[in-house]
Amino acid sequence: MSGQANGGPLTTGTRRIRVLVVEDSPVIQQLLSHVISADPRLEVAGIASSGEQALRMIERTAPDVVSLDIRLPGIDGFEVTSRIMRQTPLPIVVVASDVRDLDIPMRALQAGALAVVEKPGSMARADYQTVAHHLCTQLVIMSQVKVIRHRITARGARTATGMATEAASPDGRPADGRLPDGRLPDEAVAADGRLRRFRALGLVASTGGPAALAKILKDMPADFPLPVFVVQHMGAPFMAGFASWLGTVSALPVRLGEAGLAPRPGTVYVAPGDRHLLVDGATLRLTADPMVCGQRPSGEVLFQSMARAYGASGIGVLLTGMGEDGARGLVDMRTAGAYTIAEHASTAVIHSMPGTAVRLGGAVEELPLDRVAGRLLQLTSDDKMAS
Repeated sequence: MSGQANGGPLTTGTRRIRVLVVEDSPVIQQLLSHVISADPRLEVAGIASSGEQALRMIERTAPDVVSLDIRLPGIDGFEVTSRIMRQTPLPIVVVASDVRDLDIPMRALQAGALAVVEKPGSMARADYQTVAHHLCTQLVIMSQVKVIRHRITARGARTATGMATEAASPDGRPADGRLPDGRLPDEAVAADGRLRRFRALGLVASTGGPAALAKILKDMPADFPLPVFVVQHMGAPFMAGFASWLGTVSALPVRLGEAGLAPRPGTVYVAPGDRHLLVDGATLRLTADPMVCGQRPSGEVLFQSMARAYGASGIGVLLTGMGEDGARGLVDMRTAGAYTIAEHASTAVIHSMPGTAVRLGGAVEELPLDRVAGRLLQLTSDDKMAS
């Protein structure tokens, strides 16, 4: 895990992780306090009943992570997230009660929140213990992410304060991937010298992924010529709403993947909750096979199936995320001749997944997020410039 808590890594062997609970319902305040206090890794740093109160309490309570309700009196969860990320950046976990309406929590993720989880709701729920445990685990994990303030440069690229913006890729190219005369890397050219033709695109992301995926898909034109397969690590109850939300920010139609579907160019297929998404021949397949890299759906499974189904005509992109899911699958795709991209550390919320792929030799190139869509359009255009 590459993330650190503000001020250094946190472990349960040192001190409890401090959680600021932002929730307007007194009943849910008590429930969340009980859930958090019962976990030996966590403690309640304070409780805020509104966004305004939360902003005032942050400096006084010094939390490591914020548990944020999205429907608040006064300013909503999106605005709270936006202000926290501008003023005193902290890891934020959105705790949502209505899994069908994801507009505000997804906007909060775009603004900088790290995860969205289901609210426990009531101890009478049959799955209360599971939901409560998942909430606490996400709070622990996200508290270890080093959240940094971002600014917008004159070029329009998001850069982290204090970080280099022109870091080089392993092959010496600038981090933005641009060659001196605008040409594409050699890997975009087939062995016979002709421009390569691609047939499918896979995108895999975890922590920080919703905003990254939205950025890429928003920049894709309606006539994008490839089917797009997406794996995003997120709780199963949220996946249908997540796919619907992506459809509101993209010109491409977005739907949950279904077994037996024949992928269509210009359509985005999102792995549904708690199922692996594979491309098997000319159709999609869903499985309930065991988790891979602790995940289901797993980017490893998607990329490996793309390596088999598409070989050198696939494109794989591994974005921000904790752990290593997708890294070895990206290696498999590159070994099969596919074009593979890993998000550069300068923009990844957590660089662990793409960083592992780079370390294993799975990435043709590293690109900051704001350059990924442009590269994909270059790779799939009819007037590509090659080396």
